[in-house]
Formats: sequence, structure tokens, C-alpha cells
Amino acid sequence: MLVVVLACLWGGAPRAQSPTVAPGARVLLDAHNAYPYEGRFADRIRRALATGVPVAIEQDLIWRVGPDGKGESVVGHDEDKVADAQTFEAYFFGTLRPVMEQALRAGRRDQWPLVVLNLDFKTNEPAHHASVRQLLSRHRTWLTSAPRTATPDVLAPLTLGPLLVLTGSNDVQQASFHDSLGEGDPVWLFGAYEAPPPPGDTAKERALALAGMSPETLMPARATNYRRWVNFPWLVVEAGGQTAAGDWTPADRARLDALVGRAHALGLLIRFYTLNGHAPAADQGWSKGYNFGSLERAAVRWRAARAAGVDFIATDQYEAFRASTGESRP
Repeated sequence: MLVVVLACLWGGAPRAQSPTVAPGARVLLDAHNAYPYEGRFADRIRRALATGVPVAIEQDLIWRVGPDGKGESVVGHDEDKVADAQTFEAYFFGTLRPVMEQALRAGRRDQWPLVVLNLDFKTNEPAHHASVRQLLSRHRTWLTSAPRTATPDVLAPLTLGPLLVLTGSNDVQQASFHDSLGEGDPVWLFGAYEAPPPPGDTAKERALALAGMSPETLMPARATNYRRWVNFPWLVVEAGGQTAAGDWTPADRARLDALVGRAHALGLLIRFYTLNGHAPAADQGWSKGYNFGSLERAAVRWRAARAAGVDFIATDQYEAFRASTGESRP
């Protein structure tokens, strides 16, 4: 019954394929920063796919302008380190093509989307947005879409493809990817809600305040035709985040359950980032701020997030996540 209700929140009457995208219907590994950088990680998409589908994959995008003045979207984290970065089209779409083509041949729409692409635009030039929309247009047969409605508050039903594309909360992205479209035009990527800013005079005070904000304050509005998910740092669950986390407690579990329950009641998918756990010697260039300090400490939270129904659990430790959550994927 819950899945049927949530499917309705995502637009129209429930259809056979709707539960695969209804909030709370599936818990996915979200392969954090799955792109090459600083000479490493070139195999990240293949590793993520090798753990099994469905799976979510994050790509950070930067608009790189060449000496000829022409720009292209490339995968990378820092603007000053993308001189040799691969293009978004070559790296992501080129790697994913065999998976998508096989999915289209098989036609198993009850399993779609097989891949959820999470885009983190590091730069938001109008030309960058236009280029990405053109790129998506060339791959439109892969895409999960919804028609642009007359008002953003009216959710149109999703037509499922093997790929669902999500993007951030930036208002300029909504203007580019939703508001500028004509009524009935296909929406090919869906934005996140921006949580209200936490109180505090310093960055540390604001970070600590996140864990004290109520789910209703953090998520004040329902899903819209464009904004269909929320994306939170783990700071909203445990004060101080990964590096300050103590033992996992019943109060922590209740907090996590309340956040997930609020998101799903509003028709929103929910993602938490980035849950890593490793000894310093096992560091592979991952952010220190995302480290719980040991695999065991991360794994207990992976399992808790899975039990709570978190839609996207972001981590850099793809294989360890699958093993520790006891998942088996085809």
C-alpha cells in the first residue's frame, strides 16, 4: 500500500513500473565521485556497475573552454585540474552505452531505471547547461522523463527509461532544465530541494546546528514536477558528521528514520553523503571529512540507512558497501 501511495505522489495513477522510482521503493548504492581525477579512478563506473544494478552513479561536471573559445562539459572536481579531463559524453555515456543498449533490447521496464545518474555541476554557465541538455537529447531513448506542466507544482507521471538523471538544487539549473521549456516538452533531469540555511555565526556552528533542525524545517515543501529529491550531508543525522560520530544509538536511528519518513511523505527521494570507513593507511584519496574511521563504523550506518529506506547511500567504497549490507544483485 505504501508504494502505491508514493507512486501516486510521483504523478498520476500508479502504473506497473512506478514502484521502481517511488520514494522508498529501492535502496541504491550511490557511487560517489565516479570519474577519473588526478590520474586515478578511471575504472569507477565499471566498478560500480560490476557490483550490480540498479545503482546510482555521481558525476561532477565542469565547463572547460579551450584556446579556440569553444567549451565542453568534462568530468572533474576542481576547475584548475581538468586540462586533461575526459568529456562527460565520452566517459559516462561511452562507458554506459553497452548497458543501456542491452536494457533497451531486453525491454524489462519493470526494472527501470537501472542507473540513476546524479549530476553535480561545479560550474553553471548557460552554455554548459545547454550543452548537457543537447547531450541528453542525443540519448533521449535512454532517459526517464516527464512532460513540463503548466505549473511546477503539478507533477506529471514519469515515463521510465533505463537511465534516470538527477541534478542539484541550483535555481539556475531549474531555469535551464525546466522553466525554459514549453508546456509538454520533456523534462530529462530532476532537481533537488535546497534545505533552509542552519543558524550560526561560523561554519562550525552551522554544521553542528544541522543535526538539531527538525525534519519539517529541513524539508518544508512537497515534491514538484522538477524538484523530486533531497540531498543531505550526514551532518543532519549525527552532530559533527562522520569524524565526530560516536557509537550508533537508538536516538541516531530515530533521527534517521524521521528524516527519511518526512522525505518520503512529501514524495521526495532522499540521499545521504558520503559514508566511508577506513584506516588512514587504506585511504585512496578520499575526503577525510567523510571517514567514520573504520569499516565497521561505516557498515553499521550503511545497514541502518538501508533499513530506514534511504534511496541513495553515497560512498566511495562500492564493493565493501555491497558486501556489508548483504546485497545480491544480478
